[in-house]
Amino acid sequence: QVQLVESGGGLVQAGGSLRLSCAASGRTFSSSTMGWFRQAPGKEREFLAAIPWNGGSTYYSDSVKGRFTISRDNAKNTVYLQMNSLKPEDTAVYYCAAKAPFYGDFYSKNAYNSWGQGTQVTVSS
Repeated sequence: QVQLVESGGGLVQAGGSLRLSCAASGRTFSSSTMGWFRQAPGKEREFLAAIPWNGGSTYYSDSVKGRFTISRDNAKNTVYLQMNSLKPEDTAVYYCAAKAPFYGDFYSKNAYNSWGQGTQVTVSS
């Protein structure tokens, strides 16, 4: 299993940018599909983006497509989420997660078996 630690959250004004990082440990990171999710108070955990082990494709929810970019550096055991043009409705706790390749749907939180502790992102208007 992969251990995950997110960082990079904080307070930003609307229209601003943040880059989240997720540092992984464990020998299966380089073969894992990595995803980013978020959860706002009183809401379900929401899929944002995913990237397979080789970074060959990326997938996004409609709510963040064109504004967020997921990437990974397997040499550094790290996955990133670059967030631009942030909106107040992006305020949430952001989580990275890992799942085995070819297991479940990349947009389903139930397919992921390793989760970080989350990092708070707050966007002020």
